[in-house]
Amino acid sequence: MLSTWRDDKNSRDCCTWKGIECDNETGHLRMLDLRGSDTQNLKGAINFTSLIELQNMEYLDLSYNNGLTAGHISELIGSFKNLRYLNLSRLYFSGRIPYEMGNLSKLEFLDLSYSEVKGEIPSQLGKLTKLWYLDLSYNDIHGKIPYQLGNLSQLRYLDLSGSSLFGTIPFQVGNLSQLRYLDLSGSSLSGTIPFQVGNLSILHTLRLAGNFDLEINDAKWLLSLTSLVALGLPFFNLGSSQHLLQIISELIPNLRELSLSGCSLLDDNISSLFPSHSNLSTSLSILDLSENMLTSSTFQLLFNCSLNLQEPYLSLNNIVLPSPHFPNFPSLVILDLSYNNMTSSVFQGNFNFSSKLRELNVVGCSLTDKSFPVPSTSIQISSSSLRTLDLFSNQLKSSAIFHWLSNFTTNLHRLSLSENSLEGPIPDGFGKVMNSLEVLELGYNKLQGEIPTSIGNIFTLQKLYLHNNNLQGKIPASLGNIRTLQGLYLQNNKLEGEIPTSLGNISTLQDLCLNNNNLSGEITTFIQNSSWCNKQVFHTMDLSFNRITGKLPSLSIFTSLRELYLSNNQITGDITELHLTNLKKLEVLDLTDKILSLKVSTNWVPPSQLFRLGLASCKLGPTFPGWLHTQTRLEFLDISNAGIDDFVPE
Repeated sequence: MLSTWRDDKNSRDCCTWKGIECDNETGHLRMLDLRGSDTQNLKGAINFTSLIELQNMEYLDLSYNNGLTAGHISELIGSFKNLRYLNLSRLYFSGRIPYEMGNLSKLEFLDLSYSEVKGEIPSQLGKLTKLWYLDLSYNDIHGKIPYQLGNLSQLRYLDLSGSSLFGTIPFQVGNLSQLRYLDLSGSSLSGTIPFQVGNLSILHTLRLAGNFDLEINDAKWLLSLTSLVALGLPFFNLGSSQHLLQIISELIPNLRELSLSGCSLLDDNISSLFPSHSNLSTSLSILDLSENMLTSSTFQLLFNCSLNLQEPYLSLNNIVLPSPHFPNFPSLVILDLSYNNMTSSVFQGNFNFSSKLRELNVVGCSLTDKSFPVPSTSIQISSSSLRTLDLFSNQLKSSAIFHWLSNFTTNLHRLSLSENSLEGPIPDGFGKVMNSLEVLELGYNKLQGEIPTSIGNIFTLQKLYLHNNNLQGKIPASLGNIRTLQGLYLQNNKLEGEIPTSLGNISTLQDLCLNNNNLSGEITTFIQNSSWCNKQVFHTMDLSFNRITGKLPSLSIFTSLRELYLSNNQITGDITELHLTNLKKLEVLDLTDKILSLKVSTNWVPPSQLFRLGLASCKLGPTFPGWLHTQTRLEFLDISNAGIDDFVPE
């Protein structure tokens, strides 16, 4: 991510570095954009003091860097008087939002969502009169919404969802005449809606928590929102409020998205929402009716009115689909029927809900083997559009489901069959047929036999979950052919033999979990005979509870390792400082074993700060290890039976 940040004669000009933009005339740094991603993010601590000289900076984005130790947001943030854009979302801060942020008089964009800030919203934010975007969602903020936010006359986007805010909405919020997006869902706000007809007249998205008392005047205000295209009223008790259902029904012809989850709705209530076919067919594409009391009648009603419906969410209802000939929704892309009792449902040949269906979720629906009859003759595949199929936590037992899937859904990218009761082997040819998979989840079943070598032919696979089964035999060396694999989870099986060194050749591998098996062989062979071209991204190695032997080689090449579990094997010898050199990102270390010794100098300082440390039964004593004083972030420590014959220092 910082590969271009070098202090050499060819790269000394920081204005040429990635993520930096400077003013063409003055040369002053204007933009610092170091936004992280799933594959690249910064590590270490944020030091606002080191940025204090960048007084001309207008744009600062450090979001999505989950490796940063953020601490608290420094009061110095208020010193950057030229900032127009500030994004610190998903950085996991501690402490409050500093009131000094109110000094950023030029700020137009502020995003602190998912950053774990605490305390109240500073009233000083009401001084940011140029602000048009404010997102404080999903934090531990509490207290009341400061009425000063009503001064933000340019505000177009306000998201305070997922918080612990309480009290009423200040009537001053109704002065935000430019507001297009307002989300107050998932909070403890209550009372009446203070808005009148004419307030927030250009609002296009409105999401409210279910604690409000919606009255007739509020309904009139809702009807005045002629630009509204997305409405969310989750957990409002609409089942007993016919006048509100009538208002929503009048809004539906213009809506693209409607969320009424957890609203105590019955089939009759849905019928009153859609009294005519034209209501639904004009524009509505996303409809969330989850966590209600709906039956198959509603499902049929939606089919009758569903020309443009793309994403119906119907989980946690009472829907049953007894017929193998399901309604066809012409525009359907995502369908969620999870946690409905669909024991009698039969999928005769395919999931023919729509030729455009890309994602089907039927989690926890009590589906059995009878729901997926394997045809006696070959049938043309008609579910070629399906990319995600989630059958997690059903009652499937027969491995015939693999043959059913091979017949009808060979273009899947994600398949979950975890937490069923699948028995028997995984078919040998499964990997050859399902060769587009990116995620395969088969954990927590009763699968037996060997892991098919054909899984090594799924060259698109990123995550493979086969844990908690009864799989036997050796780990196929062919898995090393999957150059896209990021996570391999084979723990809690009966696998045996040596760990194939080919696994160390997967440049993308981040997590390797092989614990609780019967694996053997020397650990030196596995580590030293692999290329470990993934050493820069390798995060987790769990080889615990096996029968691995030999002396532990140096682990210093694994510079990105965060979790290391080697306990309860037959690894012998001494662990010295050299073994752990360069492991600066290590957070969990478990070496519990009575035949290992930890031998370090008295003034040794570990290269990282650990959260969990297990050294039970290791030879540590007789004196208390002084280096433990340096571990200030420990949440778990086990040094029992470690031969320490000393007092615990204060």
